[in-house]
Amino acid sequence: MYEQSYQFTFEAAHDLAENVRGEADHPYSRLHGHSFVVTLTLRAEKLAPEGWIVDFAKLKAICERLHARLDHRLLNAIPGLERPTLENTAAWIFAAAVADAPALFKVELSRPTLNERVAYFAKG
Repeated sequence: MYEQSYQFTFEAAHDLAENVRGEADHPYSRLHGHSFVVTLTLRAEKLAPEGWIVDFAKLKAICERLHARLDHRLLNAIPGLERPTLENTAAWIFAAAVADAPALFKVELSRPTLNERVAYFAKG
């Protein structure tokens, strides 16, 4: 089994007020921002004839497109991310990338300054 990963970062804001209704003093009830780290991991049983899962240049281009859609944005305003928890955001990133990277196996999303990390895996 082979795995290949590429990582990128983005900065974005969100609020999770819907998740903490009735808790006016909860920090998630207000608009706030984070630095995010995304790791896309591809997996394959065997390599392509070129000797890789996919050309890293192609994987980098996929990540650059995702970065452009997420960086310095209000995540709640992105269609499909109306409730941008780490878990929902990782799943959204997976869905946005898998068509261009069919070997995509896992998306890890973290907020390192808070020591928080989630992973979203392909089904099957």
